[in-house]
Amino acid sequence: MTIQLQERIEEVRKRIAAACARAGRSPEEVRVIAVTKYVSLETTGQALRSGLADVGENRWQDAAAKWEAFGSEGVWHFIGHLQTNKVKDVVGRFAYIHSLDRLSLAKEIEKKASALGIEVPCFIQLNVSGEETKYGLEPGELLDFAAELRSMKHIRVAGLMTMAPYEAEPEATRPVFRGLREWRDRLNREAVLDYEVTGLSMGMSNDFEVAIEEGATWVRLGSVLVGKE
Repeated sequence: MTIQLQERIEEVRKRIAAACARAGRSPEEVRVIAVTKYVSLETTGQALRSGLADVGENRWQDAAAKWEAFGSEGVWHFIGHLQTNKVKDVVGRFAYIHSLDRLSLAKEIEKKASALGIEVPCFIQLNVSGEETKYGLEPGELLDFAAELRSMKHIRVAGLMTMAPYEAEPEATRPVFRGLREWRDRLNREAVLDYEVTGLSMGMSNDFEVAIEEGATWVRLGSVLVGKE
């Protein structure tokens, strides 16, 4: 592991601990996904050897070589927009899917998972900010969508996911993260599913501390953690 990588990891851990302290949370409640989409095969390997157990990729085409090299060494998260025709490549290789955003995708995941005899933890992606450039369900669609998933026995809703707009002042992202938490709480309160949904996948390099203060259980960190090479 390079000294630079080690220093970044230690700095991120300190920032997570400080954010948790401000929110009255334990750092153990927050898990870090090292987003390796912009880094090399070598850096991905270094990240895994450094103790970063969870890695995230956005596209199967970019992730394939890394997964072939290190698939057994970490927990793999698919965090990008998932095309239906790529489900066959992702399900069975990636432990979590963070971008479940439409019924056609859910049906394809269910079909592949059923064939493999596995259950796939998925995060339902909500477009809380309402940006046209972002994927995700409209928040008001969440409850009906979750109800559709009740019959899919090979999908488990691990939580909700969102992406906040990039803001020069991270504090401006707070309403987005708070909104996701409130929708998760409503999903549980109305008992749409027959189990409690706990996960909140939110917060990236620019805004993860605000996300943690608002309840993030998974943060997706690229440049601030593993760099861009």
